[in-house]
Amino acid sequence: MTVVTKHRLGEPCWVDYASSDVPRATEFYTALFGWTAEEGGGEYGGYVTFRRDGHAVAGLGAVMGDAQPNSWLTYLLVEDVDASERAAVDAGAEVYSPAMTVGDQGRMAVIADPGGAVIGLWEPGAHRGFELVAEIGGPAWHELYARSYATQVDFYTKVFNWQTQVLGDTADFRYCTFGPDGMPAGGVYDADKMLPEGVPSHWVVYFGVQNAEESCARVVELGGTVIRDPWDSEFGRFAQVTDPLGGLFLLHQVR
Repeated sequence: MTVVTKHRLGEPCWVDYASSDVPRATEFYTALFGWTAEEGGGEYGGYVTFRRDGHAVAGLGAVMGDAQPNSWLTYLLVEDVDASERAAVDAGAEVYSPAMTVGDQGRMAVIADPGGAVIGLWEPGAHRGFELVAEIGGPAWHELYARSYATQVDFYTKVFNWQTQVLGDTADFRYCTFGPDGMPAGGVYDADKMLPEGVPSHWVVYFGVQNAEESCARVVELGGTVIRDPWDSEFGRFAQVTDPLGGLFLLHQVR
């Protein structure tokens, strides 16, 4: 097991889940991934930190109002959240949650990119981010389903200095990864033709599992739904599922 102590600027460093039923979501994810749940004090609104073998992997908090869906949110590491928020707005983003301080843990903001996909910004203090990557029970990949592919790739490249590598550039498959060559942290998929009508651009998170079929069966046992059965690609074996509250995520069978 490789423990991560440092993340690259402009790339995913944390994920958390906004839930309308925190106890139920906690029960589901701890049972599925073997996580332990550590509840923060009152100053953090009961925010839950999930750990795998003692290492921080994800968070969980209550939804903010009835309109917010049960969903995972990816955060990008920034040096100065206020400056990054301003740069994002100048590049066409919309601010959902202005920059704020989270105790001694760090500072955060939540924005929507020019294509409408919601993403968090994290300036670390005591909290440095997830500590497992591409391990069983840890975040394994981060992906943007983009409806405005060129515009959104250009936005992240300008604001967060992404280095991108093109994997496909045809009408049937347009995809790029971001991160140094040979060390990608995630990807952007031109999903405009794939997403159902009315579904906006959005980020999705993949979690590492030992066996995709067994994990899918466990999802169903725990009240979730398998949206797409396990499939193979040149990049690995995956499945798409939701938790009992409708929160979407993917499973990535890791070695």
